[in-house]
Amino acid sequence: MTIHGKVVAITGASSGIGEATARHLASLGAAVVLGARRTDRLDRLVAEIEAAGGAAAAARVDVTDPADLRSLVTLAIERFGQLDVLVGNAGISRISPIADLDAEGWSAMVDVNVKGILHGIAAALPVFRRQGSGHLVTVLSVSGLKIVPTQAVYAGTKNAVRTLLEGLRQESTDGVLRTTSISPGLVRTEFIDHAVDDPALHEHVRKNMADIGIDPMAVARAIAFAVDQPDDVEIGDLTIRPTRQG
Repeated sequence: MTIHGKVVAITGASSGIGEATARHLASLGAAVVLGARRTDRLDRLVAEIEAAGGAAAAARVDVTDPADLRSLVTLAIERFGQLDVLVGNAGISRISPIADLDAEGWSAMVDVNVKGILHGIAAALPVFRRQGSGHLVTVLSVSGLKIVPTQAVYAGTKNAVRTLLEGLRQESTDGVLRTTSISPGLVRTEFIDHAVDDPALHEHVRKNMADIGIDPMAVARAIAFAVDQPDDVEIGDLTIRPTRQG
């Protein structure tokens, strides 16, 4: 596998898809550099990966702060000599009708889901250019592919990033940069915990996720598939959802 020996930085790595991706890629021989706000979880994850024979490092990262993304990239280079892949996984959702006018939630989603990805691109792209290769893997959502009530703004942030990545791809056909968008459906994670204030809506979404959601490792395997391709092959978009999700 071409994953072995690669250095992969992952945002939102303290739980869910990010944690599963870190464990999976480390088990395949990648060195993983983990970023998230919950450093206690990161420290435990690094210790478990190293105990299993893998290579890992971690730093506190708030993706709304460009300096934190630069520090994550710098950590990868200082510890492992390079950065091959940046997995932009950190994201938040606020689920509510637009008529609720949750302006604070809207701004938070734009700051994390859109600006956070741009901050990662700004930190990693110069390194990829100097190296002559690099790969941006970004976790989006099927919410951007199938628009549903209560998720319009969240979907809008994901589709904004989808547009940004396609523009970057078209600007980067010199063979240096690869871009991949991963759009998961319902995944059994903590993602819903802070996304819904309405108790009835929260219970509905939680039950739906518990009933049909897939394991985060399924998304991790999809990310590994994209990363594992030869340098001249780019997996542009992957959609991965439960077979029972409409």
